[in-house]
Amino acid sequence: MNIQIVEDDRALSEGVAISLGDGETVFHKEYTIKDAKKGFDSYGDELDLIILDLNLPDGSGYDHLKHVREHSEVPVLILTANDLEMDEVTGLTLGADDFLTKPFSLAILRARVNALVRRSRVSEAPAAAKSAVYELDDMTFDFDRLVFRKGNDELFLSVNEQRLLKIFLDNKGFTLSRDLLMERIWGNDGEFVDENALSVTINRLRSKIDSDKKKKHINTVYGQGYRFE
Repeated sequence: MNIQIVEDDRALSEGVAISLGDGETVFHKEYTIKDAKKGFDSYGDELDLIILDLNLPDGSGYDHLKHVREHSEVPVLILTANDLEMDEVTGLTLGADDFLTKPFSLAILRARVNALVRRSRVSEAPAAAKSAVYELDDMTFDFDRLVFRKGNDELFLSVNEQRLLKIFLDNKGFTLSRDLLMERIWGNDGEFVDENALSVTINRLRSKIDSDKKKKHINTVYGQGYRFE
């Protein structure tokens, strides 16, 4: 496994690496946004996870997150001392997959990291028997090859957006509760996930597949949940 740690506190960066180390994981430790972007451009295709601090010497970690999301859907876990709800919503909106506030338990960090990597690998696994290619209006969603297109443009979907879309497509026309979606997307790890994560994931998916359409596919059923038409 390859992990990029973007954290200017060198002692904390080393502590995270020691906590997550298993003798096989390769850690790329970067201490500034400039070095993080340069490193990502060099070895980004090999990464399984990015652990990202927000408060860095040369700016905000959000800048690196934006850069990453322009090229990759590698899972990103934000570590930050900022505990405002808006910080979490902003990070999730920009494409982060999880958010952990300092100070944090190393046991919780390991649980979050393992959950993110596990969900990512499940999403990348090929279908066993049934082809998972869906066509909807001018869109094609190929879950076998993880290629998603809207007209001539490729859609870049995060791991959680892929899982949410697959759930909606498999349950078209049915109203799905928030609790059910949380369980289906995050499984047993849902207890660690803030409900904002679901709202942000739904809004991000809407912005990508429904942004320019008169007919909205993802509909809110007030008091009940969501229905995909």
